[in-house]
Amino acid sequence: MNNTSNIYKNKKPAIFFLLPAFLFLILYLYYPFIQNIFNSFMKIKGLATPAKGFNDPVYKNYTRLFTDPNMRIALKNTLIMIIVTIVGQVGIAIVIALLVDNIKRGAKFFRIVYFFPIVISATALGLLFNLIFLYDKGMINQLLEFFGKTNLTDWKDEVHAIMTMMIPVTWQYVGFYFIILLTGLNNISDELYESAAIDGATRFQRVRFISVPLLHNVICTCCVLAVTGALKVFDLPWMMFPNGMPYGKTWLTGTYMYYYAFVASDADYSSTIAIVIVVLGIILSKVVNVIFKEKDY
Repeated sequence: MNNTSNIYKNKKPAIFFLLPAFLFLILYLYYPFIQNIFNSFMKIKGLATPAKGFNDPVYKNYTRLFTDPNMRIALKNTLIMIIVTIVGQVGIAIVIALLVDNIKRGAKFFRIVYFFPIVISATALGLLFNLIFLYDKGMINQLLEFFGKTNLTDWKDEVHAIMTMMIPVTWQYVGFYFIILLTGLNNISDELYESAAIDGATRFQRVRFISVPLLHNVICTCCVLAVTGALKVFDLPWMMFPNGMPYGKTWLTGTYMYYYAFVASDADYSSTIAIVIVVLGIILSKVVNVIFKEKDY
């Protein structure tokens, strides 16, 4: 027994297992990020092209951020996306997880159905929703015509573009948070529910006073993931609204960074936007952690 306890107390062998992962992080995360900071102060056009010295002045890209109208649009849309992800993705996932957790039959079926959108590639989803929101002969416009609407609606115009972009992104990631929340619900002891039922608590009361409070820390984690995910979301919005169409009204921080890196061939400005995304992610995740402060049970 003593020998076994000594094995677990000796932490030195763990370094051999941690070192490869640590080296991997240095090589593919920390070094690129530090290099990205240097790139934001230099003149770099296309990717993989050498720098042509430092900008004049060296902070040129950072002053450009404050005067760039598209960057303001991207930040505004990203903040809207953060609110939508917390309320829409996490909020809907909480409701669905609580409902599925309270059914006896078919729970496995609903787990597969709600998680399925995560498995589909964003490219395929983008093409699918492009057909759904198509102006002429799109599914939604055809349904509206069936119910008597005479004029067609352009779901990608300036009025509807943001909503049209938010709906598919929300739909895609609800299943991701649903699985996390459902796992958290499964970790709650059945004895608590049985004791509450014996005391006369209704099913709604058990959800309100047992499930939701004990799910608080999991909800906090989901909110942090939602915020950081909204800051870097790219694939689905870009498939549906490339280059910020229409008229640059649908830029997000992720799509705007991609545009300057791969389309506009302005890698140094793209690096500056990337740093803004990282800084915002750190700040907003801290704010979310303060608002949804984890509790000890």
